[in-house]
Amino acid sequence: MQHFLKETDFTVNQAAEVFTLAHALKKGRGKHTPPTLKGQTWAMIFSKSSTRTRVSFDVGIHELGGHPIFLNKNDIQLGRGESIYDTANVLSRFVHGLIVRTYEQSEIEQLAELGSVPVINALTDYLHPCQIYTDAFTMAERWADGANFLESLKGKKLAYFGDTANNIANSWILGAAMFGMELVLAGPKGYEPGEDIKATLAESGHAPTWSFTTDPEAAAKDADVLYTDTWVSMGQEEESAERIAVMKPYSVTSDLMKLGKSDALFMHDLPAYKGMEAQEDVLYGPQSVIFDEAENRLHTQKAIMSVLAEANRR
Repeated sequence: MQHFLKETDFTVNQAAEVFTLAHALKKGRGKHTPPTLKGQTWAMIFSKSSTRTRVSFDVGIHELGGHPIFLNKNDIQLGRGESIYDTANVLSRFVHGLIVRTYEQSEIEQLAELGSVPVINALTDYLHPCQIYTDAFTMAERWADGANFLESLKGKKLAYFGDTANNIANSWILGAAMFGMELVLAGPKGYEPGEDIKATLAESGHAPTWSFTTDPEAAAKDADVLYTDTWVSMGQEEESAERIAVMKPYSVTSDLMKLGKSDALFMHDLPAYKGMEAQEDVLYGPQSVIFDEAENRLHTQKAIMSVLAEANRR
């Protein structure tokens, strides 16, 4: 049983297939969508609130011919202490796949290990693989001229600003290595990538392509993409004042954008807080592709589900 719990759960060839399929699904939406989930029911278990992830998966399952069931943790006994073992085994007898958005990476790993249906990571505190595949596709559709999407990413420089120890930064460490991109992480001391993600990358067999700096200008220089994320993630609200103060020098401004390449993209996975992780003229400026990223969650996740469903039919 193949799952999608982290970027490197797919082979490089499967990642290339995801991007090619996402392009075709986007182009053909409303005309023809292959019913790869026809007759299937997929459960979405969300312990965290969501806009883009929930809606894009719900719509995506429907458009692929399947039936989505949305469950927050209080809707099922898992939220009242039922074991993951029992939950995985029961749900595996009802549905054809699980899409899980939760806090602990270990929880989705256990659901995948103990159940008998494919599991997709819709976000944990550790990783957000669907977002990184979406972001990479959003870049590639601008650089690839409709073909060789994965190849178009090789050698590109992505500069990431802010909390470089969060789930998006962790996922970019894996994604950049897999896609052959240079990743420069710029953030304050104490917010560097941790040992866990270094170990996960080593286990994947991909060579590191990232570096860390406390200098945002050095990171931005000649970058193809300037990327940032929310400074205060869900569950970190008590640290809000401290985080805002220490992250302020890493806000993406128009001056910082000028240090990147003239055609550099600005990216943010949203939700964004104006004037904090990015200035408003950058968020909504001509180099911003934030709403393209949001739209592409639908197409990329449809491709991920399709590739996963096909892999598990073999």
